[in-house]
Formats: sequence, C-alpha cells, structure tokens
Amino acid sequence: MVYRLEDISKVKDIFAGWEDTCVWSCLQKVMGTILVTDTEAPKSAVACVGCFVFCAGEPSGELLDQKPEGFFILVPGDEQWSALIERHFPGCKRVTRYAIKKNAKFDPEKLKKIVANCPEGYELKQIDGELYEQCLLSDDTRYFVGCFENKEQFLALGRGFVLVKDGHIVSGASSYSRYREGIEIEVDTVEEEQRKGLARICCAALILSCLSDGLYPNWDAANKISVHLAETLGYEFSHEYPAYEVEPEKKH
Repeated sequence: MVYRLEDISKVKDIFAGWEDTCVWSCLQKVMGTILVTDTEAPKSAVACVGCFVFCAGEPSGELLDQKPEGFFILVPGDEQWSALIERHFPGCKRVTRYAIKKNAKFDPEKLKKIVANCPEGYELKQIDGELYEQCLLSDDTRYFVGCFENKEQFLALGRGFVLVKDGHIVSGASSYSRYREGIEIEVDTVEEEQRKGLARICCAALILSCLSDGLYPNWDAANKISVHLAETLGYEFSHEYPAYEVEPEKKH
C-alpha cells in the first residue's frame, strides 16, 4: 500500500541533503505530496510537485506506480533508483538537467533596465485572477500556475509576469512552486515569439518582485539555453544531474 505522509519528520533523514526546492516545498508542507509505503518507519519516499517526482531512500517500484497523469519527470536519488526507473519505464528518456547555485547576487538596476526594454506591441502584466485562467488554456503557459491547487492558492502563494501581445500571452516567468523562503521559477515563450529576449524581460520582473518581498527566486535549468538565460540575470551554474522523462502511456 502507498500512503500520503502527514508526519513529514519521518522522512527528513531520507531527503537529507536534497537541494531541490520542490522537495523543500513538500518537506515544509507548503505544497506537493510525499508518498511512502510505511508511515511509521519509511525507508523509501517520493516527493511529488506538478510533473516532477523526486525519488529517495531505498528504490521502490510500488512508489513509482503512483506517478502523475500524463507527462512526468523522475529525479533519482542515486543510480539504484535510476536502474529501477529504467526497468519500470522502458520507454523513458534519460536527460541531463542543470542545477543553478542558490546564492545569486542580483543587480536590481540591471534587472530594471531589462524590464524597461520591453518592445513596442507587448504589455508586461503581473498574473492576476483573469490571467490565471488564461494561463490554463495553453500547454505553453499552463505550468505558470498549474501546480497550485486552485486560483486562490496561486494568488496567495505564487506570483508571475507575462508579456501579452494582441490579447494573448506570448511569454512569461512564474512560480512553478513555492517554498517558505522563495519560489521555483518556470519560464516559457510560445515558439513563434522565441529568440526576441521576451523571457528575459519576464524573468527580470519576477526576480525584482521576489527581491522586494524577501523571497529567493530559485532557478533549475532543463537545458543549456536555460542556463545561459539564467547567467545573464545573475545566476551561476552549479552542476549537472540526471532525470528521466516519461511520456503518457509509456509504462511497461
């Protein structure tokens, strides 16, 4: 049997040393879910936020069966978890992700200049209730708000900025998730509007908003393009780590 763990203290040792803020969100009970097969003395656990599943402790196929619906990403705690994931999901794709250091020293004046350079025809807006609903209508923008339980939770805990052109969201940066001390940044731009510097503008606005409220805007990169964008904003690359992408209906 798999259980949703309420007493988070039971898995603090299992997740000791994890630096992913989505795991912190679960451990702090801000958002997300931790699943175990033993609620009293768990030896395995997975932390789930949005489409991410973080696997810790002793590898457990039973926990892997509790995957999210649709596309999801598994982050293994070690090579034993990696081996189990590859057996359990033979159609999975092993990818490299890029961790970014959590001690960025931002230059607010530089960020303000980036925001001020918004091109004509685009309007920078903070995500409100109306834009929350609009974000959910497209796969390009759904994860700007989609990991939160509802609109009320997003407006209370999350934050984000989008660029609107002709009434449509074309780029944005928002809180994929929230932990007590900050947010995990989600950034995306619709394909036809890419390579125009739009994402950089949205990210700069989001970082400034976080800094004004004493929150840390954490960045984790899916590719080297994301790493480069982060570096132009004041972040520094830390290290590579493996993850597994699983498409719908790929489970054996």
